[in-house]
Amino acid sequence: MSQGEHNFEELHFKPAPALDGEVPGPRSREMLAEQDELESNARSYPRSVPVAIEEGRGATMKDVDGNTFVDFFGGAGVLNVGHSHPAVLQAAADQEKKLVHALDFPTRPKLRLMGQLKELLPGRLRESARFHFGGPTGSDAIEAALKLTRGHTGRDAVIAFQGSYHGMTTGALSVTSDVGFGGPTASPVHFMPYPYCYRCPLGLKPDSCEMACATLLDTSLEDPHSGIPKPAAVLIEPIQGEGGTIVPPDGYLSEVRRITRKHDVPLICDEIQTGFARTGTMFACEHDGVQPDVMTLSKALGGIGYPISCIAYDAEFDDWKPGAHIGTFRGHQVAMAAGFAAIEFMREVDLAGHAAALGELTLGLLRDAQDTLPSVGDVRGRGLMIGIELVKDRDTKEPWPEMAARIRTECFRKGVIIEVGGHFGNVARFLPPLVITRELLLTGIEIFVESVREAEQALARPSALIAG
Repeated sequence: MSQGEHNFEELHFKPAPALDGEVPGPRSREMLAEQDELESNARSYPRSVPVAIEEGRGATMKDVDGNTFVDFFGGAGVLNVGHSHPAVLQAAADQEKKLVHALDFPTRPKLRLMGQLKELLPGRLRESARFHFGGPTGSDAIEAALKLTRGHTGRDAVIAFQGSYHGMTTGALSVTSDVGFGGPTASPVHFMPYPYCYRCPLGLKPDSCEMACATLLDTSLEDPHSGIPKPAAVLIEPIQGEGGTIVPPDGYLSEVRRITRKHDVPLICDEIQTGFARTGTMFACEHDGVQPDVMTLSKALGGIGYPISCIAYDAEFDDWKPGAHIGTFRGHQVAMAAGFAAIEFMREVDLAGHAAALGELTLGLLRDAQDTLPSVGDVRGRGLMIGIELVKDRDTKEPWPEMAARIRTECFRKGVIIEVGGHFGNVARFLPPLVITRELLLTGIEIFVESVREAEQALARPSALIAG
């Protein structure tokens, strides 16, 4: 076993996948029908992956019919240490007996978590960071970061990026580029091109573009006639998630950091999905050696799915007066205890190294398979944050969202749960719990490749142009 790889066999259901008949089974269908009667039309995941989940362990889940699935979605990046991790469960249970709700009073779980987080932060933040816990979701962390930087600078405008996703509250929607979600809103936000090299928004080639997208950011801040006032912040995902697992070229993020420093503009790195070992380092901005002024944290911070978010920021930005930003559940002690235990486990076993090793394996296998899969236009990722872009034609790169949806359905029918994203809904996305074993990963990849082949064959028939 190479450095960074670990055997987490005991954390998962065995065998997996294991299906008894067709899925969804009868109990799942009953519960999905009941959900349809009770829940809003905004529900999303069970429409594309129709299953009622009973329990989860590690990188596996069981439904109410007893079927076992390999989880390649990990709660949209929440479950980095897996479902129901025993050490995290124990920490949460112990804390629950003592104290659950404490607003922002000092407690041992909170102080321990903040101290631990400070040790992990990049660069100067390791010495200078302050933390603020607000509402319990990633959107709340984005709201806090925008409020902090706007208050500190006295400026209103924000620069975000095409392909971005930052949340569903009003402020977070304003910096989310997908108009299908209801944003952008009327807030003063300007969107710059993100280095989506497979589909360069500037029509350039990565080997000769000299990072023109970063140059555009620089000149837009420099030029008084760019139409973009000096912003309160530049907000960026070090790797875009919902936008299609878009990995910028090496050096891009450090160039953005140089530009923001040059223009005295705070840099916010949204590490809500990329944080806590997901990309092979504790935080994705570390791949480029970048220290942001503000980091937004959530998702895996809650250990095994407990709701919590915070911002970490340089103390020089700490201009807030008492009560300037609050939230009733900002002192969720169980989430803090669970987060501490999860991070302790990540560090003990070098979970980032494990994710890096398995991510390299995954990319290699998928790129090998790409040669025989005409619909696979691009394979990209870092660590265990993987995207596979599906196209109708590799030369024209015409997006094929129907193919992505069909593959998701075929994977589900074979016992692997994946999700789809991207600008055009044509990117199959892997975000498995980082404790996944090599064996489970290989099984899931094999099923995915088989599902692509079957979907290609089915959708090649004119009468089969359906999403599954």
